[in-house]
Amino acid sequence: MKNYAVVTGASSGIGAATAKLLAANGFHVIAGARRMDRLAELAKSDSNIEIVELDVTNQKSVETLAAQLVGKPVSVLINNAGGAFDAASIEDSDPEIWAKTYEVNVTGAVRMTKAMIPLMKKHGEGHIVLMSSTAGRIAYENGGTYVAAKHAVAAIAGTLRLELNGQPIRVTEIAPGMVKTDEFAVTRFSGDKEKAAKVYEGVEKPLTDSDIAETIRWAVMLPSHINIDLLVVRPVAQAAQHKVHRITK
Repeated sequence: MKNYAVVTGASSGIGAATAKLLAANGFHVIAGARRMDRLAELAKSDSNIEIVELDVTNQKSVETLAAQLVGKPVSVLINNAGGAFDAASIEDSDPEIWAKTYEVNVTGAVRMTKAMIPLMKKHGEGHIVLMSSTAGRIAYENGGTYVAAKHAVAAIAGTLRLELNGQPIRVTEIAPGMVKTDEFAVTRFSGDKEKAAKVYEGVEKPLTDSDIAETIRWAVMLPSHINIDLLVVRPVAQAAQHKVHRITK
């Protein structure tokens, strides 16, 4: 039986690209998300992709998935579900957006991790991947909700690694920099595509969802005694969070 890889937030972007790549590399992929129409399209790309309706902010939804996976060789969890939902200063930010950002990015990852660890222990090995961000390494203006949430994800990865020491479960934090996907910046700017486009304006080659999927595939397919603690991935044009080379016309 093929090893199972569970990917959250799999209906688009990095999640969908990761599901496709892991399936192409021999995993039976459980692709979870709320948008079943998008997942149905994803499932057509590879017979190794099994789709499930999953809301990481809903405890019952997570428990239902875990129950379905009892007895299955669950060896990989990609905690990818997340996002940024504003671009406000802390002074002008909405506490409801703080709560939403934490619920999706942080608490959702905790729910999934708690649910999958017993299955990995039963299987005898596992690998938990947490998708943070370079925003989880250094702060920047007008992104406090996302910066704080991704710092929390980084802390979860470090804490898990300590707590699982001695168990055959690896823990990896992937911290992408500038990645151009169809939805991330558009969601952050509440659907304003013009503002979203300016994020990447003049950047010759921002990272793509496929680039990040490849880093995930590499980390999880290394020999089981090798753990990649932290992988920071930026495009060449982005030397640091605040330093991006842009080509001006």
